[in-house]
Amino acid sequence: MCTSQTGQVKVAQPRILPLCHEVAEHENMVWVCDGAANVGQVGHEVGVLLTNMGKARMCCTIAIAAGSKPHLEIAERAKKNIVINGCGNRCASKVFENAGKKIDYEIVISKYLKKVPTLDIYVGDVKKIAPQIIIEEAKL
Repeated sequence: MCTSQTGQVKVAQPRILPLCHEVAEHENMVWVCDGAANVGQVGHEVGVLLTNMGKARMCCTIAIAAGSKPHLEIAERAKKNIVINGCGNRCASKVFENAGKKIDYEIVISKYLKKVPTLDIYVGDVKKIAPQIIIEEAKL
């Protein structure tokens, strides 16, 4: 929401993303951990930031684990599959490995941030991981 100069509250319209299956060949797809610790939440927010920056398109990792045929096809057709793991368990990467899908770039957030059992995260941590590490290393 935002407030106009006249003091009226305006509700911002959501930005609708192109459907994953329609853009997979032309997009770097980002698949994230969304674990219940700071590093999982940072991973999620990094995926959102990369999507909002136009560097990648976030897609549903758990759909891969569930065997969703459309999502398996998206992973197959993606320009690049960028997999963001929260911790050393590498759950998001294991989902891809178990599905037999290629990973073009993967990162483990806990190599850069201490894993803490909290859902509270810092924007600075998200910005450190997305632009400073992933964009450079994955050549996005």
